[in-house]
Amino acid sequence: MKNKIRKKIFKLIEKLYKSEAKEKKFISGENTINYAGRVYDSRELINLVDASLDFWLTAGRYAAMFEEKLGSFLGVKSCLLTNSGSSANLLAISALTSPLLKERQLKPGDEVITTACGFPTTLNPILQNNLVPVFIDVEMGTYNIQAEKIEKAITKKSKAIFTAHTLGNPVNINKINQIVKKHKLWWLEDNCDSLGSKYKGRYTGTFGDISTCSFYPPHHLTMGEGGAVLTNNPLLRRIIMSFRDWGRDCWCEPGHDDTCKMRFKQKFGDLPYSYDHKYVYSHIGYNLKVTDMQAAIGCAQLEKLPGFIDARKRNFKFLYKIFEKYNDYFILPQAQMYSDPSWFGFPILVKENVPFKRAEIVNYLESNKIVTRMLFGGNLLKQPAYKNIKHRVLGNLKNTDLVMNNLFWIGVYPGLTKPMLSYVERILHNFFRMTI
Repeated sequence: MKNKIRKKIFKLIEKLYKSEAKEKKFISGENTINYAGRVYDSRELINLVDASLDFWLTAGRYAAMFEEKLGSFLGVKSCLLTNSGSSANLLAISALTSPLLKERQLKPGDEVITTACGFPTTLNPILQNNLVPVFIDVEMGTYNIQAEKIEKAITKKSKAIFTAHTLGNPVNINKINQIVKKHKLWWLEDNCDSLGSKYKGRYTGTFGDISTCSFYPPHHLTMGEGGAVLTNNPLLRRIIMSFRDWGRDCWCEPGHDDTCKMRFKQKFGDLPYSYDHKYVYSHIGYNLKVTDMQAAIGCAQLEKLPGFIDARKRNFKFLYKIFEKYNDYFILPQAQMYSDPSWFGFPILVKENVPFKRAEIVNYLESNKIVTRMLFGGNLLKQPAYKNIKHRVLGNLKNTDLVMNNLFWIGVYPGLTKPMLSYVERILHNFFRMTI
């Protein structure tokens, strides 16, 4: 009886979606062209309601399904859901501070090599764990870390490298792989903007010791809020799960007890023998779990991921053909050698000594309802929050400053249509007709 009622509900949801989802015609100059947005259909709504009807409000069957399917898609053994990509980065760095890692444990004052060019929550977990970021400048065109300079930054305190694949463009994975093996460093991949990108035919997020994903609405797939931490290392999996789930030592799934059959048969620290293992804490952790409603949306989105990736690549190519006509004025994006990016956005850097500034073209695009974005925080060391942080810089951050001052990007997300992209082309043409 319950299943019949659910099926009736699902049919009504589908009917409701179809009645409201009639494709709206794009009207030039009236409709906004966003840099990103949700792309979904009745499947996401049905999954969301299905999970809600279970009323299992924490992670449950959909979370387990998503973790298995995303891990399988990427070819990674362990996928752990969390409530955001930022939390995923926090868990990734925090995991490396676990005493279970013995001589490879990161301790306060240890250094993590990264860039100042990017999103703050790649940097924040380094600082939040009392570690010291070491900043290296970025390449022009790819806007990724200058991998050839990493070895020069390594000292006895260097313990890890934390790199993001900027706007979906993979870093120089070959070079970084060589360095981390030679110097026995941890390597964390911030894969939040690059789900589906490949390097030498292999997905990003599968090369480092730990990788992270984000499922915030602008990303390659969405749960509204959500993220994931992935690893092939069983010990790191256990540690990440502990930090995510209050710091507890127990690894039972929510709603399950005594999976190890040793719940009241162990001794931990100064606790009495037989103390309930569900309330033993081996790390100073958090509660960063995801809800099953979020995971249910993600499961439906995951089925669409290959199509989303194709659409992003297609839209990127369309925009490249538009902007390459004005190559004298811009530095256009350059894919990392050996890579096939699943682009998050289309970055455009206004060259020095051209007849207009970034602000002029950005304001023109925005006034014509084409949404733009900066490359996140620009040079994070120029941001108010990081004014007095303990850090080290290798050389200078000349390119990072140029990105901060001259770069913007526009969207390539799957919701863009040919009429929208053609409108971008027309507005860009008008800008140059008026300016040059």
